[in-house]
Amino acid sequence: MSCSDCVRGKFIANLRVALKGLITDNYLGVLHEGVAEGKFEQIAGVACYVATPTGDYAKGKVVLYLSDIFGLRLINSRLLADGFARNGYKTIMPDILNGDAIKDLNDPSLDIMEWLSRHGPETWTGSVDNVVASLKAEGVTRIATTGYCFGAPPAFYLACKNESVATVVSHPSHLKCPEDFEKYKAESKAPLLINSCEVDSQFPLDQQAIADDVLGGGKFAPGYERTYWDGCVHGFAVRGDLSDPKVKAGMEGSFAATVDFFKNNL
Repeated sequence: MSCSDCVRGKFIANLRVALKGLITDNYLGVLHEGVAEGKFEQIAGVACYVATPTGDYAKGKVVLYLSDIFGLRLINSRLLADGFARNGYKTIMPDILNGDAIKDLNDPSLDIMEWLSRHGPETWTGSVDNVVASLKAEGVTRIATTGYCFGAPPAFYLACKNESVATVVSHPSHLKCPEDFEKYKAESKAPLLINSCEVDSQFPLDQQAIADDVLGGGKFAPGYERTYWDGCVHGFAVRGDLSDPKVKAGMEGSFAATVDFFKNNL
């Protein structure tokens, strides 16, 4: 077995465990109501949802929205992208799942292992790189990322390549702890915000503490922050039940924290 096969095998094993955890964390959540205001476009051959601010805005700045396993057609994600646009940031959500988003984790016909075999890191790096290169060619000079769940590794990937100037991840999945946080500290110059919660099999309390130990207390010079939302579970920032006051506070609070972080760092 080659080294690349070994890495891929470990990724798939970790992702399989993670997806099982998503179900126990009630990750499916709820669909939110609203009409998306952006549009679908092709950028560098990659399908993207693009939310553009109305009126004047900084054309050289872009937020890349890196989605969870439900992809860019999930109304919740598109509404969030629209929200960033209303705050003055052109927001682009590339399809990092290659048109193969999961629709329902409880679908008995879903073969998790077969899906996993199609979604290793090598399947999204090219798309992310191509979109970034296209944006830079068009004059974009500052890119920030907001990665949710599955979107956390692509956000770290861009940060460690120093293609992005600010990183936000919310209830991140598929990050190796402490290795990925140590790599981030060693290689990235992008300030990092993590929006975390009380119940999260993908980023549990012990891993939250490790991230703080590696990056907090001034150890990461560009800047590190972590919010913590009591009474929330994995997925709260995208698919939270807004009828629950604590979840509503977590979703709205994490969004506000992300916007503030971009205002300070993008």
